[in-house]
Amino acid sequence: MNKPDYIAEKISKSITIDGNINKEVWKNAKWSKRFVDMVSGEAGMYNTQTALLWDNTHLYIAFSVEEPFVEANFTERDSLIFLENALEIFIDGGDCYYEFQVNALNTVYEVFFIWKDAYAKGSRFDTPQFDVHHPQSYTFGGNHDRSAETFWKGDHPRGIRWAFTHFDMPGLQTAVQVDGTLNDNTDIDNGWSVEIAIPWSSLELLANGRTLPPSQGDIWNIFLGRFQKLMHSGIETTPHPAMVLNSQGIYDTHLPEKWSRIEFEV
Repeated sequence: MNKPDYIAEKISKSITIDGNINKEVWKNAKWSKRFVDMVSGEAGMYNTQTALLWDNTHLYIAFSVEEPFVEANFTERDSLIFLENALEIFIDGGDCYYEFQVNALNTVYEVFFIWKDAYAKGSRFDTPQFDVHHPQSYTFGGNHDRSAETFWKGDHPRGIRWAFTHFDMPGLQTAVQVDGTLNDNTDIDNGWSVEIAIPWSSLELLANGRTLPPSQGDIWNIFLGRFQKLMHSGIETTPHPAMVLNSQGIYDTHLPEKWSRIEFEV
């Protein structure tokens, strides 16, 4: 059995979500190593670290983000904020997974994905919340579905997913603090920090039969990453540099089997 990539420790008191990671609870947390390039595994261009804690009611995730020029422009919820600087979390639920993104303005983007081979009439996913006829429900083949061979089904062995872009995680709390001047590149910023709280009661589908809150030693596959928009001589560098907790060897966030293994410790 592979060792976990990170061990999330249990705490006894809830955390007030205000974006401040200098609180004692985070000072006492075990912070991750510096994020690495998603493909090569080399040290990320800017320092990025995460810490995960939990109690009986919530999963808590914090990020510390070094950034000399903190920028964010999207303000409308579910804007395509991956087009600019963003932090990302994916949580694997076996037959489904959840995507979360946030920028330095605390604008949130969410999608709930269900593998098409798991979505059957009368199944646990066949509910009004996941109506495939909803105008904001789409099929998704993955990040690399443009070639003739993978155009319809993508290149993942499980094929396509249903993507429910109108999904909002019940009870989700997020907060951001900027250490610098947002959208002002006349000075050098230190960066920004994020706090996130997700109720365990909202993760039932993603628990995939596991206990909520987790039991000692439970392991969840969770992607923790950062994407950085870069401009050079007025031209945007694409794809955006990706920094993650664990390298995947491929530039693709939609591979649950490659995400970090997070173990929950009581």
